[in-house]
Amino acid sequence: MRLTHFGHSAVLVETSGGARALFDPGAYSSGFEDLTGLDAILLTHAHADHLDPKRLPVLREANPNAVLVTNSEGAEAAGPPRDGDRVVSDDEAFDVAGVRIQPTGSVHATIHPALPPAANTGFILDDVLWHPGDAFDAEPRRVDVLLLPIGGPWMKVSEAIDFARAVQPRVVVPIHQAGLADVHRQLHYGLLRNLVPAELVILEEGVARDL
Repeated sequence: MRLTHFGHSAVLVETSGGARALFDPGAYSSGFEDLTGLDAILLTHAHADHLDPKRLPVLREANPNAVLVTNSEGAEAAGPPRDGDRVVSDDEAFDVAGVRIQPTGSVHATIHPALPPAANTGFILDDVLWHPGDAFDAEPRRVDVLLLPIGGPWMKVSEAIDFARAVQPRVVVPIHQAGLADVHRQLHYGLLRNLVPAELVILEEGVARDL
């Protein structure tokens, strides 16, 4: 696979079979606006840092053949539906553009009990790469590449470490770090290097890398 990180939770995945899937083009990310030739746009949930309601319609217009894959809350926030959109309601796997997509989890991690719960759907592509969205609630399963959230109001870094240790990936790619100061990013990277037995790959934003 070839990955391009556009900051925070937005990652372009280009598979060996030639499919192009973009995760979570949200308000904290940049550089994805000019992408074309997408086969799928996957939204883990409806929060603005994962789904930018201003730029998403423009991105969809530029990619008329891209299938939108999300849960019902994400579909509602994404704007008018389009033929071919896939609204996920369970963990049944399905194919888009030759890519096997396995939904995982269902609920966003708790930010505060006073806030209403939100849906969250992670996705595993081709049994190889996992983007869990904003939750570690799914049953761990082995994948080669784990896109791992490392900072946010809903999580502690110890939870990310424990999730990665349970998944046992070959490669961990940190995501969801836009809200962290650089000193805290480096601290979290160091903890992952020391405590997770996997290769830590920190992607330079906007630069494609083969894994």
